Amino acid sequence: MTTAPGRHRTAELPIGRRIAQLRARRGLTQQVFADRIGKSHSWVDKVERGIRSLDRISVVHTVAAVLGVTPETILAPTTSSRPEPATDTTAAAVEHLRAALARYDTPAPDQPTPSAADLHRRIRYAHSAYQHAHYPQLLRTLPDLLTHTRHTTANDAPPDAAYLQTRVYRLTAHLLTKLDEPHLAWLAADRAITTAAGRPRHTAAAAIALTQALRALHRPTLAVQAALTAVPLIDPAATDHPAPDDHALTGTLLIEAALAAATGNDPTTAHQLTDHADRRAAACHGLRRPDHADTTTGFGPTAVTLARAHIATILGNPHQAMTHHQHATTSHGWRELPAEHRAAHLIDITHAYLDTGNPTGATRAIITADQTAPAETRTRPTAHAVVATLLQTSPTPDLTRLATTIGLAPRP
Repeated sequence: MTTAPGRHRTAELPIGRRIAQLRARRGLTQQVFADRIGKSHSWVDKVERGIRSLDRISVVHTVAAVLGVTPETILAPTTSSRPEPATDTTAAAVEHLRAALARYDTPAPDQPTPSAADLHRRIRYAHSAYQHAHYPQLLRTLPDLLTHTRHTTANDAPPDAAYLQTRVYRLTAHLLTKLDEPHLAWLAADRAITTAAGRPRHTAAAAIALTQALRALHRPTLAVQAALTAVPLIDPAATDHPAPDDHALTGTLLIEAALAAATGNDPTTAHQLTDHADRRAAACHGLRRPDHADTTTGFGPTAVTLARAHIATILGNPHQAMTHHQHATTSHGWRELPAEHRAAHLIDITHAYLDTGNPTGATRAIITADQTAPAETRTRPTAHAVVATLLQTSPTPDLTRLATTIGLAPRP
């Protein structure tokens, strides 16, 4: 098996040279690249020449997101001769994931399995990949991660076995919902709930994925029930020993329930639940949760305002949606949200732009979403539908280029 031209050589380059080559492949000048990552031209030049190092993981994630690669590509590139599966389509990758979910094999007694510590590391990386919308990489990672987690927990039965499996199933469900595979997402979310085995915080976190899958299946009543059933499990007001993330988990469940209620055309319940979530956001506003925390949800006042915008769009109030959108995206909290969350919102808000007769604003939103998290627009069917619609009304050069990249327009 041969290596793709230049790929092996790129992997062996120093980190600065590798960044320079990846930047050049995306057609970015040092100044444009510096602007997108929020650094100076001098900073970029020094990093690429090896004079300055990347000493903060948050900066590595930002650089990787702008370059359209995973943080692992920046920090620990492989020197293997095995090429990326460039010919794999998203549909084929989903089939690999479906096959992994369908397997129930157990490892042979002498079969080596990853340690629990290794699985923790890989799951943290997968969670980070999701937050940065590196979906192709996540699709390649999850099938093996599902199998290895099942095998390791079967062999070693570490104390946190349920945590490991629940988290992988949750990630799988979240990703499959985004890829418009709601039935498969529901299966993964249900597995997460079952594996959580009554552990309140694990169950509540898994219920977020379940609620999203049920909403995607157009089962809003069941989705509301799934979210609200989980709330009492970790409600800080009813818990003797609340964890720092309990307010965030509770608030996220309330937001998901509100979105489901809006989908079911129940505005009264949707607004009541959003108001309740807003009070949770006020309770945890200013609390700093560790970036690597399992239950990190991006929840806070900005997330609630974005939910209000989405709910207004669903309920047919586009002008109100735009007011919430403008307020949220100009707030300090907007930039603190994961790239996945920001790009997903920008895709959703295009409908409000279109409903207010502003295709230019819709186009600007989808292009910004692509700059924020390319896989969010290039992988998700929802984004493809938005791009196809805008091509008919506002075919700008930037939009045409994006449509060409996605495969919705012929190459010149």
